[in-house]
Amino acid sequence: MNVEQVYKDSSALLQGHFKLSSGNHSEYYLQSAKVLEDPKTAKMLAVALAKQIKDSGIKVDAVCSPALGGIIAGFALATALDVRFIFAERVDGVMSIRRGFEVKDGENYVMCEDIITTGGSALEAAKQVEASGGNIVAFAALANRGFCSRVGNNADPKANCKLPANTPLFALDDFTFEMYAPEDCPLCKEGKSEAYKPGSRGN
Repeated sequence: MNVEQVYKDSSALLQGHFKLSSGNHSEYYLQSAKVLEDPKTAKMLAVALAKQIKDSGIKVDAVCSPALGGIIAGFALATALDVRFIFAERVDGVMSIRRGFEVKDGENYVMCEDIITTGGSALEAAKQVEASGGNIVAFAALANRGFCSRVGNNADPKANCKLPANTPLFALDDFTFEMYAPEDCPLCKEGKSEAYKPGSRGN
């Protein structure tokens, strides 16, 4: 499967001048919501991701995702794995598991995002699962931004990867785009455009 082409066909691989959540700038931006709005595409990607996990032999009881971005990807993955799905959400800035979701002692969870960058949100949610007695047996994402090392790619993780080295990360592909501190951004220096965060202009 050519995952990059799937993103392009869904108008989910954007080119422009973007401000990322980290505050850095980039010429490219992945907008997985555009991929996941089509149920057939979401199912296709989730089945491919589930196959990686099944082939690894890891026992999975449930999937958890951090809200909001990971919910659709996580639910699709749980459906493909035929297991339960729950999500964690921020309450007053703190990741929490609410809405009557129950984590049972000893349950094995895959923590799923749409995109893994440094893995910070996924790790926060994972800690909530572990605090409730669950085990995090893997992290998963449709796309990996290349900061963390995934199964099937032997590249070393970058220093800012927050995921634990002893827990596997499954992803369908790596998207390694150049990022720049605002003061070093060549797009800013050209002066032809201003960086914006997708969503701020109705995107």
